[in-house]
Amino acid sequence: MNAKKALGIALLALVAAATSGCATNKATASLVAGADLGKVRSIYVAKEEGDDHDIDKLIVAYLSKKGYQVTTGPERKPPYDADAVVTYTDKWMWDITMYMLQLQITMRDKSAFPMANALSLHTSLTRKSPTEMVDEAMGNLLAAK
Repeated sequence: MNAKKALGIALLALVAAATSGCATNKATASLVAGADLGKVRSIYVAKEEGDDHDIDKLIVAYLSKKGYQVTTGPERKPPYDADAVVTYTDKWMWDITMYMLQLQITMRDKSAFPMANALSLHTSLTRKSPTEMVDEAMGNLLAAK
């Protein structure tokens, strides 16, 4: 094998090794045993402290389109004045531009006991817009069985 061909193969192997973890995505949801999301009609979306991306507004818009009565504001002590409360954590990364890497959403009952949770994770190569990640996570959460 000549040196040029060996260098090309080595470079290709290096690129494959360096980018193999960059194409990860994950979308999951789970329902706590005994939880019944079918009874939920009103939801309070607790805005995460320090959220400067307005993820709470995206969640409110999604839930409103689905027919829920939705309010939002800061997280507070239970009990809430709604059937359920939604909390979330978003994680952002930099790769030429900022993008949302991960969105974790939890739906809790009035007393703040978890009922269901969802995760949307997309690395740089499979990135989605914040709206798409909210739609994915909330859609999976509401469909959790």
